[in-house]
Amino acid sequence: MTDLPRRAVTRTARLAALPLGYAGRSAVGLGKRLGGKPAEAVTSEIQQRTADQLFRTLGELKGGAMKFGQALSVLESALPEDVAAPYREHLTRLQDSAPPMPTQTVREEIERELGPDWRERLVWMDGGPTAAASIGQVHRGRWHDGREVAVKVQYPGASDALLGDLRQIARLARGMSPLFPGMNVKPLIAEIQDRALEELDYHLEAEAQQAFADGFREDPQIVVPDVVATGRTVLVTEWLESPASLAAVIAGGSRAERDHYGELLARFLFSGPVRTGMLHADPHPGNFRVMPREDGTPGRLGVLDFGSVARLPERAMPRAMGTLIRIASIEDQDELLEGLRREGFVKENIKVDPALVLDYLAPFIEPARQPRFQFTREWMREQFNRLNDPSAPSYTVATKLNLPPGYMLIHRTWLGGIGLLSQLEADAPFRDILLEFLPGFAGDDA
Repeated sequence: MTDLPRRAVTRTARLAALPLGYAGRSAVGLGKRLGGKPAEAVTSEIQQRTADQLFRTLGELKGGAMKFGQALSVLESALPEDVAAPYREHLTRLQDSAPPMPTQTVREEIERELGPDWRERLVWMDGGPTAAASIGQVHRGRWHDGREVAVKVQYPGASDALLGDLRQIARLARGMSPLFPGMNVKPLIAEIQDRALEELDYHLEAEAQQAFADGFREDPQIVVPDVVATGRTVLVTEWLESPASLAAVIAGGSRAERDHYGELLARFLFSGPVRTGMLHADPHPGNFRVMPREDGTPGRLGVLDFGSVARLPERAMPRAMGTLIRIASIEDQDELLEGLRREGFVKENIKVDPALVLDYLAPFIEPARQPRFQFTREWMREQFNRLNDPSAPSYTVATKLNLPPGYMLIHRTWLGGIGLLSQLEADAPFRDILLEFLPGFAGDDA
């Protein structure tokens, strides 16, 4: 059975089994160590088996479970290598695939949303899905005017399953922490919950995607498919022909491919707000498709899935954000702290060492300090470990900073984008991109 509305008790039990399974395997592992098996071998075995259970369960349950797994996958580059290695294959698989729903269910959903005459418009559709998302799956089809199209169909009962899973995962957050050492999953879950209802409405997604398609129509390097038709749970867009997603470049791309697509990713994320008034807020590899040229060299970057976007009131990234990053990049500690207070990142009655604040913000600042920056897994892990090490001086800064609601999704997207660039290990002109597209960063505050 592959539909989302499984019995709630079954879904809850499978999610609850994740931390229990880890604990049980750890106990068995202790016994093996006492019996003489090397600790390193036992730990590797536990991590591999835990990864198998975790991502198989998240992928099969779809809904909030799969969305949580996709969000975690973007942060994979921050995990220590001995932990990340056995997880990497499963994370990549989760980003691009999930078990399909029955063909008849798909057709029933399309008829309910597009009407009984839908076959007159959608004249052909493949029998199985070509891709999967957290709350739906995609089929290839042909529109009546001859255009090849992608038909995204939401899983029946996605709303109940998505919100129910996220509530359950939130309750289990502490027990799931050992699966990702050092990572606080509670804020991640809270943010996913806040955006869940918007992602369930394909009308909103269609509106966002068409805005991006219009905004990037003349761009020679970025491609966003046009919207063809939409319903509340069905979305038809033009087909994007691409051999692979960024996951393939992460897994085995050449240096030229990593640098090229990494730069295009950064350009898309930062130029989107200027062109559309929105920020694409779901930067995981499956949403970005590579489109090599006929000679096989790196070509355009295709962008999919606009269910999660930040609608920016000023139709651009906040000017104050660019100003603060510029101030931090020249290490003006006192002015940085004052600016953070003005924007609400540090409340009036909170005392904090400006030098420690500057050190804490290094993941945002370092790439902006030089013409080109080499993102690497090692660099990302260093940042992650430094910010999560209780013995590090900047560790306590996190408890003294406040994240204003208007920056919540921007913050998550920025971290996700940096995580993805680190997975690619891309060398990119990050500073030049900020100078071109981030208001305030160039110093034009007038």
